[in-house]
Amino acid sequence: MSITGIKGMNDILPGEVETWQFLEETARRVFRTYGFAEIRTPAVEKTELFCRSIGEATDIVEKEMYTFRDKSENSITLRPEGTASVMRAFIEHKMYAQDPVAKLYYLGPMFRYERPQKGRYRQFHQIGAEAIGVDDPRIDAQILVMLSHYLDAVGIDELELQLNSLGCPECRPAYREQLLVFLERRLESLCEDCRRRHAANPLRSLDCKVPGCREATADAPAMLDRLCSSCDEHFNRVQGRLQDLGTPYTLNPRMVRGLDYYTKTTFEVVTGKLGAQNAVAAGGRYDGLIRSLGGPPLPGIGFAMGVERLVLLKSQERIAAPRPDFFFAALGEQAESRAFGLMCALQRKGIQAETDLEGKSLKAQMRRAGKLQARFTVIIGEDELARGVAMVRDMDGATQKEIPLAELEESLTALAS
Repeated sequence: MSITGIKGMNDILPGEVETWQFLEETARRVFRTYGFAEIRTPAVEKTELFCRSIGEATDIVEKEMYTFRDKSENSITLRPEGTASVMRAFIEHKMYAQDPVAKLYYLGPMFRYERPQKGRYRQFHQIGAEAIGVDDPRIDAQILVMLSHYLDAVGIDELELQLNSLGCPECRPAYREQLLVFLERRLESLCEDCRRRHAANPLRSLDCKVPGCREATADAPAMLDRLCSSCDEHFNRVQGRLQDLGTPYTLNPRMVRGLDYYTKTTFEVVTGKLGAQNAVAAGGRYDGLIRSLGGPPLPGIGFAMGVERLVLLKSQERIAAPRPDFFFAALGEQAESRAFGLMCALQRKGIQAETDLEGKSLKAQMRRAGKLQARFTVIIGEDELARGVAMVRDMDGATQKEIPLAELEESLTALAS
């Protein structure tokens, strides 16, 4: 009996991985433009990190985390999201001592135990960015503009940026109490999850996707109407910057996000092309998170994108694998040796080259060159060796010419440039 992969944890095969590489390479290029540096954190963290940061009463902590005991009886968890790990590393390595302002991005797998469905898997991948140490609304706008720039750069359109503000510790508690009173009058209309957590996390009822909950909370009080003067000014300035920069957005007062650490600006980028799983990217401010994890009282804002969902949106546009510049077709032991040496020399120069390693006929080798879509095929046989030349065939132009073997490496290097 063969062994199969784990449900909800998918292989990424050649022919698919080129799209992933394109998305990752574009992220590195765009994010560097805005001054962000890459950070890599472990896939496994202490469970306490996510309980303290994400919140005990969230779906992630209550139902979705892969948590287990190691051989020392420590409780450890496969990371379900990236922000908490980045903040832990920022604090542990005292990065704030070098500079309290940090711009960081990450790429990698996350893990949540939930029912696998289109664009939502148990091992999934995120590309995210975090800006730490700045509370000016301009950094909120820059994060959103950078996100928009990235999505434009990878060619994903028909997206909508939705904004909300969740207030701060000064104004949110009063709103929370108002919302709690509102929900208690409608408990019988709420789903089991919303009833269970309504006291601990009433805001989550606002973005519940169950139709009955959406109907029952349609006239719920909105946080945007109850912001303190500081949060209201901050949110207005964020919107003003986005308007100045020509970045379109809509307000969504029901958006609360699923993590407890968010404050003030929150946002999602959504699409109508993915069905129920419509969020492509999401994030917001987390001004109290670093302090709650034992670090200095520094503000922060960030976002994460689901790579699988980006791939789904790019599925109609297949990203081709790079074409080999040269395929060496050789006949005879001496010719094979010469071709192999030339291939290796070109590869060391960063030039993509292939050759036959199975002793196939010239006809079979030419078919292989065609299948690989090589730009040029270099033919070396006994006759070519005797005359001290190689036949170089332009596979696109269907032309060919002889090049002296003594000049072949230099000539091929020039052709590849």
